[in-house]
Amino acid sequence: MPRTSEPGRSVSSRLLDLLFSFEPGETELSLAELARKTGLPHPTARRLVLELTKAGALEQRANGRFAVGLRLWQLGTLAPLTESLRTMAQPYMEDLYTALHQHVQLAVLEGREAVILERLSAPRALGLVSQVGGRLPLHCSGVGKILLSHAAPELVQEVLDGELQRFNSKTVVDPDALRRELAECRRTGCALVRGELTEGADSIATRIMNSEGHVVASLSVVVRTGSVQPQAVLPSVITSGLAISRRLGWRPGIKVWQG
Repeated sequence: MPRTSEPGRSVSSRLLDLLFSFEPGETELSLAELARKTGLPHPTARRLVLELTKAGALEQRANGRFAVGLRLWQLGTLAPLTESLRTMAQPYMEDLYTALHQHVQLAVLEGREAVILERLSAPRALGLVSQVGGRLPLHCSGVGKILLSHAAPELVQEVLDGELQRFNSKTVVDPDALRRELAECRRTGCALVRGELTEGADSIATRIMNSEGHVVASLSVVVRTGSVQPQAVLPSVITSGLAISRRLGWRPGIKVWQG
């Protein structure tokens, strides 16, 4: 059961709880669903939702349900990291897409998951479990392994000590095996993940660095197993990752931080 309105809880925290109730797969919610997800009393949820709607942060659809409003979306596009990354990465992602006609995606680390900032997909490309704005596990996705391998040691330990979900028979859930894979990702700057998250889907991923050598994002191409040799795709993906890194100020000779 979500937290209820405990004493001392600010109005702003309740507003944020309502806004963060929306997520991929739940982009429209009824007032009753918002009250349930936040633990707010129905009258309180109704009053705050109407205030958010009046401000343009939410909008009420014709069916009476609520969705994220245009003004809130516009605000989100101003986030400096995500906007600069998406803008700078777009031409290189388009080049990869044009050459391969496969999924090309850009992701960043948020908490214990990878969040997809942008994706280009061919109409006939294989179906994936995620979408733009969606989240991927760190231990078994290409972008996730890149981000985890360069994350703080505390996060790496937390993920490996936690429950590693097995999505199919190919998912690597042995902590020692994952440590070896992460060490290889740090050494090479890339990851090849074969069917661990989605059966029949191979991911080829690389890192993106900023001017200080910190890994701030990961770029990947996801292909249907057997349609393309991952090793043949890898040089193009690495080259694109390095080009985006240069746009962010990284240069050869700048140390890549390992967490």
